[in-house]
Amino acid sequence: MARWTLPSPMQRALELANASAAAGEVPVGAVVTKGGDVIAEAHNRPRETCDPTAHAEILAIRKAAARLGQERLDGCDLWVTLEPCAMCAGAIVHARITRLYFAASDPKGGAVEHGARIFEQPGCLHRPEIYSGMGEERSADLLRQFFRERR
Repeated sequence: MARWTLPSPMQRALELANASAAAGEVPVGAVVTKGGDVIAEAHNRPRETCDPTAHAEILAIRKAAARLGQERLDGCDLWVTLEPCAMCAGAIVHARITRLYFAASDPKGGAVEHGARIFEQPGCLHRPEIYSGMGEERSADLLRQFFRERR
């Protein structure tokens, strides 16, 4: 039986999550692609930057918008290792991300399949296509290990 492999953007997001953990940040990585090309990537950096908004998704969206020279990321996909929080889901809406791929669900802080369910709200101006669970085990293991080491 052939082993299924993760798409390269999610593999890269997991590498970024590992870099985040090594830097003492919550291990989350994000990659923005357009037409199959990586146009931006980032990992969590709130502690390093003393910026509570420096989540991987926010940083990757900012870089992608700067690279494309526009605030709307129509036709772009976001690959992230953890279900986005309400802040990041709101940024995804405003950026008009076409597709969201995330690895691990976040029952406590997520806002896509859990919590606020931002994209299901009547006033939501844009709803990306959502694909979850891709690389879930690897991402969840990394998060568990990170928090176990800090307890």
